[in-house]
Amino acid sequence: MRNETSILHALPHDPLTGAVSVPIYQTSTFEQEAPGVNRGFDYSRTNNPTRQAFEHLLAELEGGTHGIAFSSGLAAVDAVLKLLSAGDEIVAVDDIYGGTYRALHTIYDRLGISVRHVDTSSPGLVLEAMTPRTRLVWLETPTNPTLKISDIRAIASIAKAEGALLLVDNTFCSPVAQQPLALGADIVLHSITKYIAGHSDVIGGGVVVKDAELAQRIKYIQNATGAVLGPQDSWLAIRGAQTLHLRYERISRSAQEVARYLVGHPDVGGVNYPGLRTHPGHLVAKAQLSRQQREVMAAGGDGAFGGVISFWLKDDREEAAVEFVDHTKLITLAESLGGVKSLVCVPCRMTHASVPREVRRAAGIRDSLVRLSIGLEHPEDLIGDLEGAFAALRGETIRSTVIS
Repeated sequence: MRNETSILHALPHDPLTGAVSVPIYQTSTFEQEAPGVNRGFDYSRTNNPTRQAFEHLLAELEGGTHGIAFSSGLAAVDAVLKLLSAGDEIVAVDDIYGGTYRALHTIYDRLGISVRHVDTSSPGLVLEAMTPRTRLVWLETPTNPTLKISDIRAIASIAKAEGALLLVDNTFCSPVAQQPLALGADIVLHSITKYIAGHSDVIGGGVVVKDAELAQRIKYIQNATGAVLGPQDSWLAIRGAQTLHLRYERISRSAQEVARYLVGHPDVGGVNYPGLRTHPGHLVAKAQLSRQQREVMAAGGDGAFGGVISFWLKDDREEAAVEFVDHTKLITLAESLGGVKSLVCVPCRMTHASVPREVRRAAGIRDSLVRLSIGLEHPEDLIGDLEGAFAALRGETIRSTVIS
């Protein structure tokens, strides 16, 4: 059975009424049959039927056995970091999401957990960075926002040999295109806010694992600290996840067209998109695609490499990037990604503003870097909007194709 079929049928019909949509159990507590005896639910921080249905769906998406849904992506990050103790070390990707960087370096470093950042697109650098105190290797692949690709299988072997867990933040790729657990990862993390929920109307995070003991530890941390996804948001995430395959594949096709347009544009210094054959990590990204997406490529298609593109301007100044995004009309200036509407941001001022400039630059995050999240608009309309912004940057005007 293909994944898009199995996830739809992973959602149970309501046994009480036969409702095909999972009910929203908007309740804080549940009647108990006797003290300590219940029907599987006692308090919604610990468990809730709507959240449980989404967690089963999340595990199904990633090919795991246990899904755990959190109130935000960073709440999921926080719970995983709480697996560690003072004196432990993390080896993490260098151009890591700014919110994760902030948590690591302003909270957990003062609690005695240290981080060593390396370019994880080179497994050898990961191996060199490992020490006897390394307990966790933290990957994003593709990375945010330079879209570097890391070899999950190779790094999983390194982590296992050194006695460390491997986490892969799979937010950018989504389980449609990449399933890290099948490649050797121990933990998969998501900002549910992005592709899985997919409509820019919910904040949530998720963790998926295969190991029951590891799942129990993370679930214990969640229950002890309380960062759970509420029933309304769980229902919204279920609603969005049911169309994930359709949205992600369509968005990926449009992103491929937009990326090809940007390559060679006279005002663009370079383009980061793993679906481009010129991308240095393209072959690894292709090899890590899900079986279904590899079949698409074998048949001559492009495969689904996601909707996030970043590029830098030949005028490599922060001010130039700010001026550029000020002139997009159809593409909305906003943080986040993975929704049905296209978004644009300047990472150095927005998503990665908490990362010191010298650290950003060392990781390849240029001052003029622009990040696009492609949505469901027609790609020709998006290209027309970008062309208008480039023209404005040059002091020219072109007739707008955007309906106001």
